Amino acid sequence: MFNDKQIFYMILVTGATGHFGNAVIEFLLKKGVPASNISALARDSAKAEALKAKGVTIKIGDYDNYSALMQAFKGVDQLLLVSGSDLEKRGKQHENVVKAAVEAGVKHIYYTSIDRKSDNAEASPIALVMKTHLDTERHIKSSGMAYTLLRNNIYADMIPMFLGEQVANTGVFFPAGEGKVAFATRENMAEATAAVLASREHQNKELVFSNTDSISFGDIAAMLSDTLGTKIPYVNPTAEDFAQALSSAGVPAPIVTMSVEWAEAFKQGTFSQTSTDLEKLLGRKPTTVKEYLSGVYSS
Repeated sequence: MFNDKQIFYMILVTGATGHFGNAVIEFLLKKGVPASNISALARDSAKAEALKAKGVTIKIGDYDNYSALMQAFKGVDQLLLVSGSDLEKRGKQHENVVKAAVEAGVKHIYYTSIDRKSDNAEASPIALVMKTHLDTERHIKSSGMAYTLLRNNIYADMIPMFLGEQVANTGVFFPAGEGKVAFATRENMAEATAAVLASREHQNKELVFSNTDSISFGDIAAMLSDTLGTKIPYVNPTAEDFAQALSSAGVPAPIVTMSVEWAEAFKQGTFSQTSTDLEKLLGRKPTTVKEYLSGVYSS
């Protein structure tokens, strides 16, 4: 919380009706930032009604509409760019946001990037994902605005998607080898992001939002075994066998390809780096993967 003499600046959060953007706004409000100093960029006003009811200003626009972005960013001091979900269009969309921010006079831009072991995007199993993030970082650094890059690791919230709905019957069937990931929860990352925005510190810095330890999918199987009270084995198939199993189960081809690529990135240790940045901003240890999985699967 902040004292009565705290000076607040206009903050705009993009992707505000998505899970992450919405959570950041909720944490800003909890930290004492007045709703009158928060704007939310949304594509659909109906989805932003809950935020509007709390006093947050709603700006309508999307990353493809440059003129709408320009209008939305007028009077904004701090802009949180939450990375888009359309991989094919994301590079151009982010470029639109950065250019519009410069033209509108935004003073400080924050970006939800991705943590990684290497900046060699072309060599990554998830090359397009990496390239769009790295390109956006370069645009931001050359924009002239103050910046803060938030290098987010993989959400623990994504683990159930990788495990599948039948994990209790099939075991952890995933070709990630012994590769480790410093998973952290989306909620922890959103809370830390709100702390950074509210502090107005960390100018021209990169923060790494990873957990303080990294784990393998074999570790995840052991955690699930404890939570469910039954042995959950870890099966590490070849990428080919994994793809075939998904295809036979009716999983669409693009999802199969994406799953194989992410598994290989995990196997290579792309996201194994730990960090204490998240812990420092939260003022406590981040939620562990075991705690997260217990909350999801114990019910």
